[in-house]
Amino acid sequence: MSTVPLSLDQIYDLAFNTLKANGCDDENAKILSTLITNAERDGSMSHGLFRLPAYVSGLKSGKINGKGRPEIKKISSSVIKVDGKNCLAPMVLNKSIPDLIAAAKENGVAVLAITNSHHMAAMWPETEMIAEQGLVAFACTSYKPAVAPAGAKKPLFGTNPISFAWPRPGMTPVVYDMATASMAMGEVQVAKREGHKVPLGTGLSKEGKETTDPAEIADGGVLLPFGGYKGSGIAMMVELLAGALVGDNFSYETAAKDNNDGGPPSGGEFILAMSPDKISERNWKDHSNNFFEKMKGLEGVRLPGERRHKNRLDKGPRNINEDLVKKIKSLS
Repeated sequence: MSTVPLSLDQIYDLAFNTLKANGCDDENAKILSTLITNAERDGSMSHGLFRLPAYVSGLKSGKINGKGRPEIKKISSSVIKVDGKNCLAPMVLNKSIPDLIAAAKENGVAVLAITNSHHMAAMWPETEMIAEQGLVAFACTSYKPAVAPAGAKKPLFGTNPISFAWPRPGMTPVVYDMATASMAMGEVQVAKREGHKVPLGTGLSKEGKETTDPAEIADGGVLLPFGGYKGSGIAMMVELLAGALVGDNFSYETAAKDNNDGGPPSGGEFILAMSPDKISERNWKDHSNNFFEKMKGLEGVRLPGERRHKNRLDKGPRNINEDLVKKIKSLS
């Protein structure tokens, strides 16, 4: 695989100029370009520039409103409802998470119910943003069917990622972001592009056979949930929280209304924020830090998010797939 070194500023400029050339206004382009740059900075390559051509597809087809703003309604003191108005999810999150944080700090618990937005980024940015304000955060979203429920050979669930973040005042939060599929589809697509095999159990070919070839999974095949029935149960939970509970579609309903332009479909997101200052009756900061130290004291253990936070300290250039850079430049 041939790569080219790009500074973080060059990555940002490449994303910003491409988005501006394809229908985003300055604020939308700035918010999404920052998110893409941060993904590359932190080593989340499957959610960085790799996603940009798909965003452009959605913008060019008119499915995504690159100049839109969400409509935010406070349903109660602890429930905030957001109609994304077909905006990019990063714009929706940028405008609504401050209200969620304020509500959780006031009431102890608050929910953000998002509908009609286009989410294809990593989920750690939103939960980490909440945790940096001293709150515990959980988020999930569904997608178009790509994952077969345990025992099945046909997809029903999206990759249905979940993210959880725990605050550590004075330190970086503990944050994990994971697909409930055995592997995120973006990672399968990256493996296909770079010629890597994937572990057995990642997915099935279109003939329903287990395979280690990412192309057989990405091109007409199906992903499997992690952990069999356990992962399948969590994927079902995500469908219900990010679909029925927030008032948006299940993955199969999302697929039925999507124009299949290659861009992220419209869907819902469920975000829960909790205040340990209000909920805990103990010194939760020291108590949880002692727990994390116990974890780190075990050989081979790394706290979730540590690798990304370490990557973040490196301000140098990132090696980006050369064909991807050429493709993006052709879009603007």
